Formats: sequence, C-alpha cells, structure tokens
Amino acid sequence: MAEDRDPLLRELESEVRREQLAKLWDRYGIYVVGLAAAIVLGVGGYQWWQARTLAAAQEAGARYQAAIQLAQQGKTEESRQALEAIVRDGPAGYATLARLQLAGEAASAGKKDEALTIYEAIAGNSGADLLLRQYAELQIASLKVDTADFTEIQNRLTPLTGDNNAWRHSARELLGLSAYRAGRLEEAKQIFLELAADQQTPPSIRERAGIIMGLITSAEAQQAAQSGQAGGAPSAETPKVQ
Repeated sequence: MAEDRDPLLRELESEVRREQLAKLWDRYGIYVVGLAAAIVLGVGGYQWWQARTLAAAQEAGARYQAAIQLAQQGKTEESRQALEAIVRDGPAGYATLARLQLAGEAASAGKKDEALTIYEAIAGNSGADLLLRQYAELQIASLKVDTADFTEIQNRLTPLTGDNNAWRHSARELLGLSAYRAGRLEEAKQIFLELAADQQTPPSIRERAGIIMGLITSAEAQQAAQSGQAGGAPSAETPKVQ
C-alpha cells in the first residue's frame, strides 16, 4: 500500500497548500480590518483610525503581493526577505499570512521541521484569526499524515470537519487518507464516499477521492483473497483425508 500512498500524499500536501492559501487571499484581499475598530470612540476618531488602518493594510497587501510575485519568478531569497519584513512590521493579519507563506515555502523545500514550527506557533496563537489558526492546523496534519498515528490526525482535524467550516473538505480528505494509511478501510471508504457525494466538494478533491476509493477497493480485494487462502489451507492439526 505504501507504494501507492506516497505519491498521493505528496500531491495532497502541495494541493492543500496551493488551494487553501488561495482561499485565504480571496478572503483577505488587500484589506485586513482589526477588532480595534470596536473600541474606538467618536465618529471622527473612528474615521481617522479607519483611514490609517486602511492605508496600512493596502500597503501591506501590496508588499505581500510583491513578495508572492518574487517567489513565482524564482527569486526565493528576495521573496523570503520581503515576507520576513512583513512579519516584523506589517499589520497582524498580513504578518500571519506572511508567516504562513514562509512555512509553505519551507515545506516545499523539504524543510518539514521548520514548517511545522511556524505552523504550530500560528495554530497556538489565540490572538490570530481563527481561519488562519485552523489553516495552520490543516497544514500540520498534511505534513504529518504519513507519519503520525490516526488518533493524532483525528484529534487535529475533527474540529475542522463541521458542515460550516471553511476547511471541511480538505480536513475530511486528510482524515480519510489517515484512516486509509492506518488500515481503517471502512472508515476511509465512508469519508471518501461522502466527499464524492457532496456537491460542494471541490472538483480536485472529488477527483482524488475517486482515486483513493479505487485503492481502497483494491486493498479490500487483496485482504479478501488473503483471507480466503488462509481459510482454505489445512492447519497443522487438520487430519488429511485418506
């Protein structure tokens, strides 16, 4: 089973990072609005704060987008330095996005421990946006799914699988893959059947669900064949028919 699983895991890690980071950008756009607005007193004070915050967010958004473009152009070191600068002095939301991008680049470069350290810090930061903390948990699970036991992955992902959670489809996919890896084929099958039946499941995840369902069917057939062979073979205590 390992020969079939490893390529899928590598694809899953890259797909989750690419698809879900794009979803984060769609949500934040070029604005990050903090909760401080709720405690600013007076219309004039609020308007001043709003203009200042909006300008800072627009500047940080432009810097973040420029850093991403540098990475896309293969200018890895320049991109890293630009992202680290946003982490140091950018608004909280963009600073967290920059840290997530740095973690993703570390993971893509094979620096798994470095990536996990960043993701763990974000996931454990109660002051960070919940969506970003949950995204970090998702990435931790994607990096650990091939080595951690099913219980650990289940504990991390179950809070993300609710029907109203933005990450539910990716979380369910990873949970199903972890169940498959652990040999819990019935659980894995149920998860992937539900993903395939859900009309809101992204096409890429539905396609991978179909592939893994094929692997599960093959694994079940192998188990049945092995069970049949074991059941048909005479035991050491079974007398031979004369």
